Amino acid sequence: MSEISREILSVGDLNRAIAASLEDRFDTVWVSGEISNFKAYDSGHWYFSLKDEEGQIRCVMFRGRNGQVGFMPQSGDLVEVSANLGMYVPRGDIQLTIQTLRRAGMGGLYEAFLKLKAKLAKEGLFDDERKREIPTHPRSIGIITSPQAAALKDVLSTLARRAPHIPIVIYPTLVQGPDAPSGIIAALKAAEKENAVDVILLVRGGGSIEDLWAFNDEQLAYAIAQTPIPVVSGVGHETDFTIADFVADLRAPTPTGAAELAAPRKDQMLQELEAIKQAMLQRVRQRVEREAQTLDQLALRLSHALPNPERMREQITNWQLRLQQAWTVRVDSWKRNQGYFQSQLEMLNPQRTLERGYAVVLNVAEGLHAVREPGELTVGPEYEIRLAKGKVNVTLSDVKTQK
Repeated sequence: MSEISREILSVGDLNRAIAASLEDRFDTVWVSGEISNFKAYDSGHWYFSLKDEEGQIRCVMFRGRNGQVGFMPQSGDLVEVSANLGMYVPRGDIQLTIQTLRRAGMGGLYEAFLKLKAKLAKEGLFDDERKREIPTHPRSIGIITSPQAAALKDVLSTLARRAPHIPIVIYPTLVQGPDAPSGIIAALKAAEKENAVDVILLVRGGGSIEDLWAFNDEQLAYAIAQTPIPVVSGVGHETDFTIADFVADLRAPTPTGAAELAAPRKDQMLQELEAIKQAMLQRVRQRVEREAQTLDQLALRLSHALPNPERMREQITNWQLRLQQAWTVRVDSWKRNQGYFQSQLEMLNPQRTLERGYAVVLNVAEGLHAVREPGELTVGPEYEIRLAKGKVNVTLSDVKTQK
């Protein structure tokens, strides 16, 4: 075949042909290597290279897949990946599209981790709706960890610095080895029974997957989910993820971070109190201003009802003067009437009649009955005769009646 009749491919066509050939040739492959140039983009996708002493290959792990990894990879990590081999056509780069990623050498442990994680997620143990709210101002804090753990010192130091006023209760237990899960479960039940703390910090320092395996126990996951006390997990380093982290009500990247999330800073609390104080003062000022405005409105209404206080005082003075004058006139009238009535009474006074020469005859036997007719006078009974000046008692010896 001559060069003229041979098909000429574009670069894009060639790359697509290579990509199709690779996809047909290779099914899912497992590759081990060291991560380099790791980058996690805002889109959620991961881009990096896998390398060993003989070569390197570009890799991509999309957001829907890397959410199942359980830890955040870093450059230098030795990992094992299952991936599809293909080509990124625009650049002509051969790359691995990764489906799963695990730390190198984990093998069965990592598979068990993923299997249990999927099971518990399906049961709803990781759902946000199930998780309890962490109290912003706990009255006391419980710590579940080993008394010999360096993490305990870090947590206690952080709590003493941030919130020295909050009491601490330590529930000691193993945090590594085959007996650790049952010990942690017993500590959770002890905290629940005592009901002495408002939040629990479940903490342990970093280590290998084997060291942290106690926190991937299924029964421990159920115990964390069932305890009524909110749980903050702080297990390992920021890149370490355990089943306990997913079940806990809140995950902290480190034990120190768990203490910081559980205990408000003292100065922060003082700032909050100051803010509350200022808010209350502002409300009081607003209330005083509203009441002052109400008083101003009432004063304005009163000024409308009494437009001229001086004039009102003048009117009151005039009314007082008029009332005093009327009272004087009335009193003078009463005095005149009194004089008239006294003169009338004086005229009717029996004493005045006697002073004009008349006398009053009273029958002593009949209780000083006044004698008004001559026929009432008889011989024998005693009579009292009252004159203008004095009185005499007499007995009649003879009575002559004149017509």
